[in-house]
Parts: sequence; structure tokens; C-alpha cells
Amino acid sequence: MPGVSGRVLVVDDNKVIRQLIKVNLELEGFEVVTANDGAECLDVVHRVCPDVITLDVVMPRLDGFATAAQLRADPRTSGVPVAIVSACTQYEVETGTAAGVDAFVAKPFEPAELVRVVRRLVEGKDRRDGRQGAPAGRGRG
Repeated sequence: MPGVSGRVLVVDDNKVIRQLIKVNLELEGFEVVTANDGAECLDVVHRVCPDVITLDVVMPRLDGFATAAQLRADPRTSGVPVAIVSACTQYEVETGTAAGVDAFVAKPFEPAELVRVVRRLVEGKDRRDGRQGAPAGRGRG
């Protein structure tokens, strides 16, 4: 894909995981901004204006579910797609879905799967925003 594929805000309290996600997305043309936890995510999200946000679940100060719920409650971020990158237990999937999460990537993740999910969310956002993205294809799922 020519040019930048979209801006992703990666939120994880583990520096190694944050860097791993960042590198894999940057290699595929995404611009990546990182945050250490949910509270920092909420501090920077309006300056960053991401196309997609990836969230870990277990983080200090504000966990991924509470962060997702606050993002959904704010009209400025309610339409930004959110992907949980975590163990993805049944509890996490149910709680995340209730909080408005759009996708789940199980840790440990395959880099190609992470990129595929993020790209799908960016393309879906482009269509919702009326921007020219990829042709309409599969729905969520």
C-alpha cells in the first residue's frame, strides 16, 4: 500500500509488547503513537486523532474495559474502532463487547493477524467516515 495506512494508538503497560505492536504496524505503513495505560490514552487521544486504538486489558490506573467505555461515551471518540489485544478469555470478550470493543486479538498474537485486524478496522472507519478506503468487503467478524 502506498503511503501511510492510518494512525494507530497502541495502549499497553508492557513496554516490550507496546514496541512489538508498534514495529509490526509501522512495517505495514501505519503511523503509530503509544500510551502506557488507559489514563494516558484518554489524555492523548484528542491530540493524536487515531484511526484505530489497540488496548491491553490489565493496566494500572485505568484498565482496557474502562478505557473503551470512556472512549465510547465521548462523542469525539465514540466512532474510533477499538481492538483489545489481550489473552481474550470468554470473560474478556463478553466484557469488551459490552464496552463497545470492535475486535479482539489474542496474546500471544501472530503479527500478520494483528495487522489484518487493524487494517480491517481502519478500512471500516474510512467507509463510515465517507472517505475513500478499500472496497466494501466482509463485514465485522
